[in-house]
Amino acid sequence: MYYLRGLMKWLVLLGFTVFFGCFSMRAGKVATYETSNKTVDEERKKEIEYRAFLDCFYEQLADDALPYEAFDRAVRGYFELKNKGVLKNDRYLTIIDFTESSNNERFFLIDMFNQRLVYKTLVAHGSNTGEEFSQAFSNQDGSHKSSIGFYLTRETYNGKHDFSLKLDGLEFSNSNARDRGIVIHAADYVSYEFIEENGRLGRSYGCPALPHQDYFDIVSKIKEGACLFIYYPDEGYIEKSVIGKEIPAIDGI
Repeated sequence: MYYLRGLMKWLVLLGFTVFFGCFSMRAGKVATYETSNKTVDEERKKEIEYRAFLDCFYEQLADDALPYEAFDRAVRGYFELKNKGVLKNDRYLTIIDFTESSNNERFFLIDMFNQRLVYKTLVAHGSNTGEEFSQAFSNQDGSHKSSIGFYLTRETYNGKHDFSLKLDGLEFSNSNARDRGIVIHAADYVSYEFIEENGRLGRSYGCPALPHQDYFDIVSKIKEGACLFIYYPDEGYIEKSVIGKEIPAIDGI
């Protein structure tokens, strides 16, 4: 008899435990579901706001020679670096489009504060990167190839190419930029005259060399901590690069 009473008490307690346990689990699932939905909604709103901002900005530039994909990645990277306090000069963003022929203007200097294109000009790639078109890239010293990805502009100096601007690579694809001597400098072979005589623009040892025209003004604007992005849709780079993949918060815009 005592055994049966004890068994009954145990079964009753077990029933309460299972009932309240299931109830707690359901409540937890509901709370998790609601939190998950809220997070998804916030992310969706963030993406919609960013895309609206980007589309408006791109239209204001009024130059579809700059690929939208390059602009999108560059802007994402710019705000990521800005929000982390990396950019000391956050007014300007420079984009170099290495999908374009070197015979065309593919250097874009953008004023991020006023959302306008300030300069568009020619820019050279490395001699082993390709002839008229860029095809191969490297981070190795002595490769004479260009390196793609995000850079930070640094100090100016007078050296082999006279007045030049040093660059620091921020990614695995260009981390050796300073050691390789990859800088922005002016060169005679970056001109339409050279193209007319040789059929293509001149090439460097890996530096993004510019024409002499407007060179000093360009460097004076982007020196000392501005974002530079050299774009090319290389599969290896896209897979490994971590800068500019996330959608930036509109708050920082």
